[in-house]
Amino acid sequence: MGKAKTRAQNKYVAKAYDRLYPFVPKGRKAEIQAAADAQGESLNDFIVTAIDERMERLGHKRNPQD
Repeated sequence: MGKAKTRAQNKYVAKAYDRLYPFVPKGRKAEIQAAADAQGESLNDFIVTAIDERMERLGHKRNPQD
């Protein structure tokens, strides 16, 4: 990927997304990654889906812009 394309992509990501930095105990990331792989999902998609499902169970509504 060229430098200009990388800069453009990073600019878009910074504008469109918030970052979360979850910390997990050593070894847990591999376990979560394996579960995501088994579902055919990226680690990020797996985590976001888990958060969305829990929030829904707790009665929180998703932002319609998502």
